Amino acid sequence: MYWEPERECMAREDLEQLQLERLQSTLYRVGTHVPFYRKKFEELKFNYDAVRSLDDIRQLPFTEKEDLRSNYPYGLFAVPLRDVVRVHSSSGTTGLATVVGYSRNDIKTWSNLVGRVLTAAGVTRNDVIQIAFGYGLFTGGFGLHYGAEHIGASVIPISAGNTKRQIQIMQDFKTTALVCTPSYALVIADTMMEMGVNPNGLSLRFGLFGGEPWSEAMRQEVHEKLGILATDNYGLSEVMGPGVAGECQECNGLHINEDHFLLEVVDPITLEPVAPGEVGELVITTLTKEAFPMIRYRTRDLTRFLLEPCPCGRTMKRMERVIGRSDDMLIIKGVNVFPIQIEKVLFEIKGTEPHYQIIVERENHTDKVSVLVEVSENIFFDEMKKQRQMVDHIKARLAAELGIGVDVKLVEEKTIERSMGKSKRVIDKRKL
Repeated sequence: MYWEPERECMAREDLEQLQLERLQSTLYRVGTHVPFYRKKFEELKFNYDAVRSLDDIRQLPFTEKEDLRSNYPYGLFAVPLRDVVRVHSSSGTTGLATVVGYSRNDIKTWSNLVGRVLTAAGVTRNDVIQIAFGYGLFTGGFGLHYGAEHIGASVIPISAGNTKRQIQIMQDFKTTALVCTPSYALVIADTMMEMGVNPNGLSLRFGLFGGEPWSEAMRQEVHEKLGILATDNYGLSEVMGPGVAGECQECNGLHINEDHFLLEVVDPITLEPVAPGEVGELVITTLTKEAFPMIRYRTRDLTRFLLEPCPCGRTMKRMERVIGRSDDMLIIKGVNVFPIQIEKVLFEIKGTEPHYQIIVERENHTDKVSVLVEVSENIFFDEMKKQRQMVDHIKARLAAELGIGVDVKLVEEKTIERSMGKSKRVIDKRKL
C-alpha cells in the first residue's frame, strides 16, 4: 500500500533532480535567514551557484548537537517566531535542551510523511491506533498522532505508562495498532501474561516501533508474544521527529522519504563518505523544513544504505535498522562494542528474558564489563551446576561475538528496572 504512490515510486532521476532543486533553495534560505549558517558560509566563501550536484553538499561543514545548544532557544530558526506554530524540545538531561520549531507548512509535511510510514506498515483509515509514546515536548507522540489522524485512522492518545490500563484499553477499545518503543512492547507482553490476557483475543495486528535500537531477534520476540507485524520507523527531533523513514510490510529496511531529506553515511572518525553499503554515521540535511532547517546534521546513529530494490516497488533508498549510536559505542580494551551485539546473542539463548543491562567499570586501570541477564524462574532457582553451565555458555557466545571476555550474572525476573520509554541498557561507571 502507498500513501503517495506518485512520490514514493518516482523515477530516481526525477527524485534526484527534485532533491537538488530543494537543496539549492534550502541553502540559499539558511544562508540568508540564519546567522549561524550565514557566518559559516561566509567563512568558507561558499558560492550558492556552485551547487550543481547533490555531492556538492560535502563542501559544507557538519551541524552538531552542540551547535543547537549554543544557539538555544531560537538562534537557528529561519522564520520569525510569529510564523512558528509549534515548538518541541529534547529533555536536556545531558545539558541544555535542543529546541526545534515548526511552521504551519512544516506540521502539514510532518503529518503527511508519518502518513506514508503508517500506510507502508499496513495501517489504514479503518485502524484504531494506540499511541503509548510520551506526549509533551517529545516529538514521538504528537508526530504519530497527527500522521494517524491525517490518514483517517482513529487515535487513542493514551501516552506512556500505566501498563495494565494500556492492556484494558486495548481490550475495550479494540486497538488494532500499537505505537511505542520495542522494549515497552515487551513490557506490555509480559504484563499481559501476568494478567492472564491472551494476546490472540485482542484485535491487535500491527506494532510500529521506534525511539531506540532493536535487533531482529527482538522483533521476533515481539511477534511471538503479541502476534503482530512489528515494523521499525525512524526520526529524530532535530530534523522533524518520526517520519524520516519507515519499514514497509516486507520488513527489510526503512524506506527514506528522500524527497524531503538528503541522507549521507559517513565514517564517524574521518567524517568521509563510506563505501556504498558500509556501516557509518547517518547525516541528514532537511530539504523542505521552513522553520528549522538543518544542514548536514550529525545524528550519531549508525546504519547503512541497502542497495538492492525492495519488492514493494518503492524507489526511494532504504536504510538498515539503526544498530546503535557512535556516541554510545563502548570501547573496551580497544574493542568497539555495541549493546545491540549483546542483545542479539541473548535473544538466541533459550531461558533468557528480553531484559538485560550492561555495567562497565574500571578496576586497576583495566576495563571490566558485566552483563546482568534476566532468566526464567525455573533456571534462576535451578541447581548451581546448571546455572554455571548457562553462564559459561553465555560468556562463550558473547566472547565469540564481541572479541573480548565479559562477566555474566544471572538475575531473577523483574530484577532489572523496566522503562516506559527508551530502555537504559548501559551503565558506564568508568571515570574516563
